[in-house]
Amino acid sequence: MIQIIILAQVDMATGLLDAIEHVLGQRPPGLAIQAIDYHASQESLAQKLSERLQTLHPDDPVVILADVYGSSHTNAACRLLVPEKIELVSGVNVPMLLRVLSYRHLPLGALVQKALSGGMEGIVRAPPGQKK
Repeated sequence: MIQIIILAQVDMATGLLDAIEHVLGQRPPGLAIQAIDYHASQESLAQKLSERLQTLHPDDPVVILADVYGSSHTNAACRLLVPEKIELVSGVNVPMLLRVLSYRHLPLGALVQKALSGGMEGIVRAPPGQKK
């Protein structure tokens, strides 16, 4: 099973996890958060994420869903990426996370594409005056 790590500031990471638990009624297996400290060095962030990765089943691929690409913690995560084994997608939001959880039976590359499409398609401008 593909493992999922949410890499974000603690309030955002726990908020996303809470939202998923609310929608699904429980925490899905293989979903974890790696809350970051904005004051930590890039080396420290990479070390903590590496330690988190070591707690996962070694044969399972991992997708890291991060908040902002180019930040210290995503730069640290990029040092740990392994094609077709550990991938990173940034811009995490609830629709992206739901899409990833719904399609984790797919190969990792296909799941990354589902994450991207879920994140982008979840951003919608509501038409004025229309009730849903």
